Amino acid sequence: MTDVAVNEPVNAARPETKEQRAWYWYDWANSAYVTTTATVLMGPYLTHVATQSVCPGIEDDTACTTNLDVLGIPISPGSVYAYTVTLATIVSALFLVLIGAVADRSPRPTRLFAGFAWAGALAASLMFFIAGTNWQLGVVLTIVASLCLGASLVIYDSILNRIANENERDRVSSKGWALGYLGGGLLLAINFAMLTFKEQLGLDTVMATRISLLMAGVWWAAFTIIPVRGLAHLTGTVGTPVDRKAGVVGGSFKQLAATFRELRLYPQTMLFLLAYLFFNDGIQTVIGNSSLYGQKELGFAQETVLGLFLFVQFVAFFGARLFGAAAARVGAWRTVLAGIALWSVVVIIAFFVPAKAIALFFALGFLIGIVLGGTQALSRSLYSQLIPRGKEAEFFGFYQAMERGTSWLGTLAFGLVYQFTHSYRWAIVVLIFFFVVGGLLLAKVDMRRGIEEAGNPVPVVV
Repeated sequence: MTDVAVNEPVNAARPETKEQRAWYWYDWANSAYVTTTATVLMGPYLTHVATQSVCPGIEDDTACTTNLDVLGIPISPGSVYAYTVTLATIVSALFLVLIGAVADRSPRPTRLFAGFAWAGALAASLMFFIAGTNWQLGVVLTIVASLCLGASLVIYDSILNRIANENERDRVSSKGWALGYLGGGLLLAINFAMLTFKEQLGLDTVMATRISLLMAGVWWAAFTIIPVRGLAHLTGTVGTPVDRKAGVVGGSFKQLAATFRELRLYPQTMLFLLAYLFFNDGIQTVIGNSSLYGQKELGFAQETVLGLFLFVQFVAFFGARLFGAAAARVGAWRTVLAGIALWSVVVIIAFFVPAKAIALFFALGFLIGIVLGGTQALSRSLYSQLIPRGKEAEFFGFYQAMERGTSWLGTLAFGLVYQFTHSYRWAIVVLIFFFVVGGLLLAKVDMRRGIEEAGNPVPVVV
């Protein structure tokens, strides 16, 4: 297949292409880090390491009432991870948009994608060295991995528009997310087995956790090879040419300023981004802090929480495919709205789940799995329809500033509520606000009008 064929998608839906099959694998690659590290292990582990630095020897992290002193500011050890994600997101809001502008004008976007992906994987692998009381290393590596993951996803998501036309994107995006859940679930199963049988392997909980963090980084790096090789032939820029004297970066800054001025021409795209900021903040905060909630508030052992996440991963595979099928019948916009309503139900149920109620805990996990992949996969393909041609990576930079593990309003609210109440139960219930506001804003988005404003063909089912 030539570059022209790849870069100029036709309007008719086609059989799955080799570029699409290669593209799926980055969801498989990075989901191991997102699931094992960012979602399940790093929150509780970094909290434990931070707690040990001010309350050495304490077994129950929630019993520590001594604050860390960070530049003269008292910080609860239980809020360290939430604040770390918040800081990473604030930096991302500036960094990822610029990366998108550069990527649209890069003659070899796959090389740029590969560089960020492997840098993030290296930071994830180095998390093996977080031990004792060096929580500061955990904060730095979490921020670096988060930024690199976000940058790689800006370019990865923008490639969706180059390999799939408007009638294929719901299917392609949903399949990528589904494959990601299988990949993340497979590594999590290995980590679960290692933590369950740690004594037989001659390991303690800390060392088993550190090895799991290392495995997630290596997995991310190794499987990134597949999309890098499969998409290496993508060449040429799709963005507006810039002044050669300014260079790619300098010219991209100028173009980025122009894009901010032009955003008013795409009011439906702006409204979608605002809605996404709220409902995705809710989703990401639930995902990123559910491990903390299960262990610290509901009193489940780490092995039980890992088992739940393993269960959720495989349910999410079917959930993503189910939502993809629903979108083909009633449209992605309606399907995502239904998913947001279900997320609100998830938070309400989570608030009332009693400690140690394992049956209810897994029932909640089943519901999360059903809505998890579908809402995120379809949000990605839905947004791709609202982007003006030639600015795919630039606009996905805005999108990724609010994407996986980079929500900041939600994590900030979660961290502040815990800071004042020392209760993860009250911290999680505040997230209903984000789903309600996000859902109301998304309901106001006129998809057909937004697609036409962006100058894109309207899909058969909107």
